[in-house]
Amino acid sequence: MTTVQLRRYDVEPGRMADFLAWFPTLAPVRAEYGFRLLFAYADDVNDTFTWAVEHDGDEAQFREVEATYNASPERAAVFETFPACITTMQIGFVRPVL
Repeated sequence: MTTVQLRRYDVEPGRMADFLAWFPTLAPVRAEYGFRLLFAYADDVNDTFTWAVEHDGDEAQFREVEATYNASPERAAVFETFPACITTMQIGFVRPVL
């Protein structure tokens, strides 16, 4: 069993390039904790960034590993250079329907 988390961010107008320059530094750190990046898309017209990450196990296990990842020094190091341009986030767990 795997669990997929869908994440959608609204980015400050004019700041997408800053975010996209930073984002690739995040994926390897998530991978260290067993997360797999499924896709990442930028919608430049609407200033949104949507991506999905997957981890083995159920939602409770995902949350447990994510809490460990969120508290990690590796994540903290990546966020030292975060461009702080996200205005809102929508984060939730999704399931396939087709």
